[in-house]
Amino acid sequence: MKRTLAISLMAVTALAGAPAAGAQATTVTTNEFVPVTVFAFVPCANDGAGELVILTGTLHVLTHVTIDDQGGLHVKQHFQPQGISGTGLTTGDTYHGTGVTQSEFNATAGVEQTSINNFRIIGQGPDNNLLVHSTFHVTVTPDGDVTTVVDNFSVECQ
Repeated sequence: MKRTLAISLMAVTALAGAPAAGAQATTVTTNEFVPVTVFAFVPCANDGAGELVILTGTLHVLTHVTIDDQGGLHVKQHFQPQGISGTGLTTGDTYHGTGVTQSEFNATAGVEQTSINNFRIIGQGPDNNLLVHSTFHVTVTPDGDVTTVVDNFSVECQ
């Protein structure tokens, strides 16, 4: 989420230098692979006692930025774990991180942003998998009024 907010803030800053209406649209796509370390407490692991899990691997980040011919800014991002795995510090069990996050940011005279995140930590055996889900949406009018905020977050053992 912090990276998405950072990209969004950069996008707002870039909007100030966006082409004037009628200028040619500009599109930039980046495709990055970022090493990550994730510390997660999995409450359903270790027969329900929970345990801290340290996962490492790569996060694939695909970003597509368009400044349209009217000066509007459109950013789409796709985040997907690649080969993320780790070990529970109490049991020594192996865990894998999977999931996907999609984020979209649009700005002209107002701003709209939506992010949907599903991250799973999959453990060995039954009943020690963790699903983290979040949905975030905000709409800000050209006058700066926040008209919509949706922030749903859940953590579920499976």
